[in-house]
Amino acid sequence: MQHVAVVTGANHGIGAATAERLAADGVAVLVTFLRGRVASDPATPERYQENRMTDGAAVAARIIAAGGRAVAVEADLLDATTPSNVFNLAERELGPVDILVNNATGWASGDSFVAGTLDPVGRSTPPVTADLFDRTFGVDARAAALLIAEFSTRLIARNGGWGRIVGLTSGGPNGFPGEVTYGAAKAALENYTMAAATELGRRGVTANMIHPPITDSGWVNDAVREFAATSHDHFHVAEPAEVAGVIAWLCSDSARMVTGNVIRMR
Repeated sequence: MQHVAVVTGANHGIGAATAERLAADGVAVLVTFLRGRVASDPATPERYQENRMTDGAAVAARIIAAGGRAVAVEADLLDATTPSNVFNLAERELGPVDILVNNATGWASGDSFVAGTLDPVGRSTPPVTADLFDRTFGVDARAAALLIAEFSTRLIARNGGWGRIVGLTSGGPNGFPGEVTYGAAKAALENYTMAAATELGRRGVTANMIHPPITDSGWVNDAVREFAATSHDHFHVAEPAEVAGVIAWLCSDSARMVTGNVIRMR
């Protein structure tokens, strides 16, 4: 039986690369996406804004042209009904979902408890606000948790014995200075994913997090590359396909005993 994946935020960057890599490995893929620009600032390349506005149908079309199976749907993960609707669509068009990649983010800008300071690439950070919290946690934490819940409920109902959950994270144990809300939302997603690893492990489901290196999904400029070259924590600027390769491995049979991990790529 062919595996079926839901990959969120898959119209560009790591999400698109993951959808295409999984499809190349024989997985049918539902691509979810939501187009939208982020707040402009001098350090955000226009290329990144354009990538965010890409129609996910183009990703599905490339998969189909290569001989795979894919469906794309534009879906707002801030809507609490979206997870069930996404799984309904996947089951109707592709089959039961047994791979979930929580890649989408509600990130709109960095924020800081010392607003107005400059981040490592020269951007001035705004303060923490309720609106930014609701958007970021709504996608990165709440929606991801609801997607995991939908995944597990349906897998248990059909007595499934194989599954893969992968989330993407950032920041670390000391938070994410300059991106404090984004880092906290990712920490919540890590916790949900680790709980899934424990609760679903005996049902043949693995659940892991990937901490990508700096990845050029369109936002990397000269200042970012200079930062990476002098950083003690970052060794590479990766291409999305390099991260997708690790995600695809975690979704394979070869990784059946790898679960409950945060895999840091540098």
